[in-house]
Amino acid sequence: MNEASQGQQQNGDPPALAVEGVRYAFGRHVAVEEVGFTLAPGSFTVLLGLNGAGKTTLFSLITRLYATRVGRIRIFGHDVARAPTRALDHLGVVFQQPTLDQDLTVAQSLRYHGALHGLSRRTISERAREELARIGLADRIGQKVGTLSGGERRRIEIARALLHRPRLLLLDEPTVGLDVDSRRALLQHVRRLCRDDGVAVLWATHLIDEIEPDDGLLVLHQGRLKASGTVARVCDEQAAADVAGAFQRLTAAAAA
Repeated sequence: MNEASQGQQQNGDPPALAVEGVRYAFGRHVAVEEVGFTLAPGSFTVLLGLNGAGKTTLFSLITRLYATRVGRIRIFGHDVARAPTRALDHLGVVFQQPTLDQDLTVAQSLRYHGALHGLSRRTISERAREELARIGLADRIGQKVGTLSGGERRRIEIARALLHRPRLLLLDEPTVGLDVDSRRALLQHVRRLCRDDGVAVLWATHLIDEIEPDDGLLVLHQGRLKASGTVARVCDEQAAADVAGAFQRLTAAAAA
């Protein structure tokens, strides 16, 4: 299995995420084929692929929106199919399409999510204030979601996803529609979560400029994992000077 991340996996601890030989098809269309990789705790890994590469399908399998028919997915050692409650307790998700109700206040949105995870009102209130303060939006707690900017709504979605203290965070194209400054701020915040809190992150994108040299990298193209490893390793394997060059070679080879 490919090791995509560089986190501090020690003492026999299980990977934050282990995907083994996963395949999924919609009728005759194969969306993902024999995909396998692992992520270490505390790592930041980019899932890079063009639109239609299979990124969202893969996320849907990891989050159990789709049932895994072929292969196996484990989150911190818990099988998503066999022990979904234990597995998903460790998981936070920010989907590509916004999922906040714009008629609710920020507080109501966080309260509803916390209740779904069985948290007490006191715990929800404490954690909501903490997460909002960390993203600089403590003063927005009483505002309706619909009054916030796109970047602020994305940060609220991340705060909501972290409310139950997950150890793995999935983000599917989270910067789509955001301006440059909002994109940069969001990336900085998520990277701090890895560094300061030990959260493992799988960040799906088609934007090469969101990748940094120290990131883990997975290249998905036409449903297949074309490369996996550190950015430096993937570039070396493709004899490319940078990620853009490596990605071009990998996708051109697949199309040929």
